[in-house]
Amino acid sequence: MANATLTAEIRERAGKGAARAVRRAGMVPGVIYGAKQDPVMFQIDPRPLVKLLHKPGFFSHVLTIDVAGTSYDVLPRDVQFDKVTDEPLHVDLLRFAKDHKLTVDVPVRFINEEKSPGLKRGGVLNIVRHDVELNCDPKAIPEELVFDLTGYEVGDSVHISATTLPAGAEPTITDRDFTVATIAAPSSLKSEDNAAGDEEEATEE
Repeated sequence: MANATLTAEIRERAGKGAARAVRRAGMVPGVIYGAKQDPVMFQIDPRPLVKLLHKPGFFSHVLTIDVAGTSYDVLPRDVQFDKVTDEPLHVDLLRFAKDHKLTVDVPVRFINEEKSPGLKRGGVLNIVRHDVELNCDPKAIPEELVFDLTGYEVGDSVHISATTLPAGAEPTITDRDFTVATIAAPSSLKSEDNAAGDEEEATEE
């Protein structure tokens, strides 16, 4: 998702009653916080917000929000939704210093599954991590992490080192080459292995 810009208005009053009044007026209340500065309360038209919410990577991409003529670079941190209508009720945005690294969850994607001998034999792609937590420079947050499955056999593991991270981004886990996915044996092959093991045990007896 490319860097997006939202436009909002200053929200003068805080509190639950004030927030309900904002919603009755057809707007969504929100707050910008962080970077050791005073919070900025705002209200925003829900339509452009909902459009962004439906795009992948909303919580892992820097947004620019203009509040009454002042622009802020922010990272979405939380959105509260109505339990019945699923409409946004409140949005929290994190403001950050330009030289500050951000911790984000980036989705993973696998390509060339048809070039994996293990999957062609009926193996199953067992995804261990659907997202990977990264520490990133604000301008270095990747859209996704792509893993090429070419050549992977049954029993192989796909590690974080199998993808290329942009400069300025690194996993929060740094003490090991952790597993992102494995190529698991198909159930038919497991049954054959179990049967073979039972036969060996019977022979030994």
